Amino acid sequence: MKEILAHLFEYKSFSRKEAYDILTNIATGKYDNHQIAAFMTIYGMRSIRVEELGGFRDAMYDLCNKVDFNGYELIDMCGTGGDGKNTFNISTLASFVVAGAGYHVAKHGNVGVSSSCGSSNVMEYLGYTFTTDKDVLEKQLETSNICFLHAPLFHPAMKTVAPIRKALAVKTFFNMLGPLTNPANPKFQSVGVFSLELARLYAYLYQNTDKQYSIMHALDGYDEISLTGDFKVINNQGENYFTVDELGFTAVDANDLAGGDSIEDAAKIFRQIIEGKGTDIQNNVVLTNAAFGIKTFHPEKSFGDCYYEAEASLLGLKALNSFKTLVNA
Repeated sequence: MKEILAHLFEYKSFSRKEAYDILTNIATGKYDNHQIAAFMTIYGMRSIRVEELGGFRDAMYDLCNKVDFNGYELIDMCGTGGDGKNTFNISTLASFVVAGAGYHVAKHGNVGVSSSCGSSNVMEYLGYTFTTDKDVLEKQLETSNICFLHAPLFHPAMKTVAPIRKALAVKTFFNMLGPLTNPANPKFQSVGVFSLELARLYAYLYQNTDKQYSIMHALDGYDEISLTGDFKVINNQGENYFTVDELGFTAVDANDLAGGDSIEDAAKIFRQIIEGKGTDIQNNVVLTNAAFGIKTFHPEKSFGDCYYEAEASLLGLKALNSFKTLVNA
């Protein structure tokens, strides 16, 4: 690790194979925690190269406990986190809206590291039991159109870095890897990222796969469509710029997206929205993200058509039914 750190201190980068080997050694305990913390910190101070991100992704995916859901056209809807905005759980709610609209979702999630409440935190608080049992997960997909893949259970090799990430409590390059390493390897991916630079790196990596994808970034720094300002969506067809006005909305205040100061706060907001009692602003943000998730399946559809599909799911309480069925299963 000494040589690796020296290499980085000299502003040099690693090849895809070198990055693969480094992450494999990190995950298998070849380095001590102080060295790993230093390595992670450096990547918080410099840009990651596409070869490095690709190598880290390959290693993390190869080390995970993969799960194969044959016969299901799956989408994952998640964000990198790390934007420091502490919003309510927008992508998790959007996932249930998409499931309620009849699509199959394999949601990859984790506990909050740089925020107060990640998707796993809120799901566990609301009564969901994490599992790696494929039969159970497949039954959940069948009955509720959604299953939840709790990252620590499927990425056991990452137990080495979990306490380090928690102690650092800031975004690291591991935030970048979550959406790239869903153990179900879904064909469709709707992902929010915390920077435009990272969005373009994701697009480069996805271009070399058979995935159908939408990569979203709000230009004021959110890792999702926040409606606080303009945003970009990169998909298989290219890079697109959207204004809030052209979607028919007025820019919202960041305070209206607050997720609270605790898991209990986040869970309360989650319940209000999924029960159809959210504010117009909360609903619009969730539905816009869900609409772009649906549009990932159907790029030929207009945003308006996808939005109405999502709206029928949320306000028609189909998303709530999906949620209740999943938790009760």
